[in-house]
Amino acid sequence: CKKALSLFHSLPPHHAATGWVQHQLGRAHFEMADYASARRSLENMQRVDPARLRGWEVLSTTLWHLKQDVDLCHLAQRAADADRASPEAWCVVGNCFSLQKEHETALHFFRRAMQLDPAFTYAYTLSGHEYMANEDFDKAVGCFRHAIKVDERHYNAWYGLGAIYFRQEKYDLAEYHFTRALLINPLSSVLLCHLGMVQHANQKPHDALRTLERAFQLDPCNPQASYQRANVWIALHRFEEALEELEHVRDSAPREASVYFTMGKVCKRLGRTEQAMKCFMTALDLDPKDSNMIKAQIDRLEGSEMDEDTAGF
Repeated sequence: CKKALSLFHSLPPHHAATGWVQHQLGRAHFEMADYASARRSLENMQRVDPARLRGWEVLSTTLWHLKQDVDLCHLAQRAADADRASPEAWCVVGNCFSLQKEHETALHFFRRAMQLDPAFTYAYTLSGHEYMANEDFDKAVGCFRHAIKVDERHYNAWYGLGAIYFRQEKYDLAEYHFTRALLINPLSSVLLCHLGMVQHANQKPHDALRTLERAFQLDPCNPQASYQRANVWIALHRFEEALEELEHVRDSAPREASVYFTMGKVCKRLGRTEQAMKCFMTALDLDPKDSNMIKAQIDRLEGSEMDEDTAGF
């Protein structure tokens, strides 16, 4: 994708300012999980080629990832008004309902897209994710497999199958499907993170560390790579390394309660009770919904301090 971006940016301005080029730029940014840049390019596509609906489905998924529900609803209305015979339009509408967690309604519109164009692989993949959200894994597998049958290089479907098998704890199958997705899109930091998570779950911690390091090298701004590396270090009882990784994650995602909660548990294992208490209290402030679990850790921490004080007497 980086090479594609470089080539597209080298085009003369009169070529670059076309709907097709802006669509490809948007797709490249999207595949790299740079959703803000993907949005800019795809909205440029709409401006320079208002009649072009191809690419709107990618823009709708971009807005889905950015959680821009108002903009996505507006886009869905425009898509439905523009061409009701277009599969892209119904994928946009389906994504709008998906973001509202109305999965059955989203599936209805994705099925409409498939009826309009049975070879439109993206609609099958989006349907697979909706079935996954409903925990209907058999139908999700069917959708992803159909997408691969239509287009064997549709890596999103390989990823979807890997995600299902990971949730079902079929780690060998999950690793195989994530690897197949990476053969098609080898520079995806997101895919590498998922492969590393599977390798960790499959008792391959050192493979997982190498895979997650590659993910971090490809995208140092991806906090998930460091967070998953921390989990591997914790499993290996390498708590200093785990804490170092978690501090990187905290710096890039300072409002993630789960990061502070995990840091608190690591600090506790390192005997740093005061630092652990600060981490737990921060986690509690950021996410009061998980208060019971966090308070249980605080109580254990206070209990261990009491034990130490008693032992001192």
